[in-house]
Amino acid sequence: MFLADNAPKRGRDVIQLLLFVAPALLLLAAGMIWPALQTIWQSVTSKAGEFVGLDNFVTIFTDPTMQVVMRNTIVWVIFVPTFSTIVGLAYALFIDRSRGEKILKSLVFMPMAISFVGASIIWGFMYTYRSEGFPQIGLLNQILVWLGLSPYQFVETPPWNTFFLLVVMAWIQTGFAMVVLSAAIKGVPAEIVEAAELDGATAWQRFLNVTLPWIRGSLVVVVTTITISTLKVFDIVRTMTGGQYNTSVVANEMYTRAFRLNQPEIGAALAVLLFVLVLPIVVYNIRVLRAHKEAH
Repeated sequence: MFLADNAPKRGRDVIQLLLFVAPALLLLAAGMIWPALQTIWQSVTSKAGEFVGLDNFVTIFTDPTMQVVMRNTIVWVIFVPTFSTIVGLAYALFIDRSRGEKILKSLVFMPMAISFVGASIIWGFMYTYRSEGFPQIGLLNQILVWLGLSPYQFVETPPWNTFFLLVVMAWIQTGFAMVVLSAAIKGVPAEIVEAAELDGATAWQRFLNVTLPWIRGSLVVVVTTITISTLKVFDIVRTMTGGQYNTSVVANEMYTRAFRLNQPEIGAALAVLLFVLVLPIVVYNIRVLRAHKEAH
């Protein structure tokens, strides 16, 4: 404050602002900006620190193992946001203003209170496999046995094991989608819905022409938020398979390459790739929200 009090009157406000903001900027620079710059530099260098340009990124897209990782990540990003949003929206519409709405919502939202690791352990028990002839302790395999079928290795059998893993993420995120979209649906003006009903619009037409345009901003928030979370998914894959059986995704492979296989340059390149994939989604989210706010 001594510097601010003794500064010229004309620039005193600017100096005071800089003094208050400086600690936060220093922490931001030390905790985020500098590590990010180091990661970017490491992504274009070899393990020895020599500049190699885009070689590490070429490895990411040409290595057979990495191609499986990319394929899995694309499957996750397509399926999880789509399934979670559609099911969450449908559930929010069907139980809107129904009897026991709060209880029905809490049942679907409860998985959000569980950590990804906890959810992975729960579903790991669901998928547990034992050889045919032995008592099954996994619920799904026990159901298969009751139906006269052979037990199935849900987690170990590619490529379907990827779908069984991403079910865990979809199970968690559906509750988030349902709560956000339910709140948005309740914000639709009742007089607009009534006017559409008086004009003879069916329930489906009211949804397409009234409800959906009104909740578009919330819909974008839900899809982009779930997409970003899916791109960064690590805990589920790490807990259930450790990336084995062709189930690895970008975030898990980044950890594996950097800390298990001693390939920090590939890990850094994957981190940069992840940032590049997330950035346009965030920008799009901001632009849509701004346009939605101006429209309303």
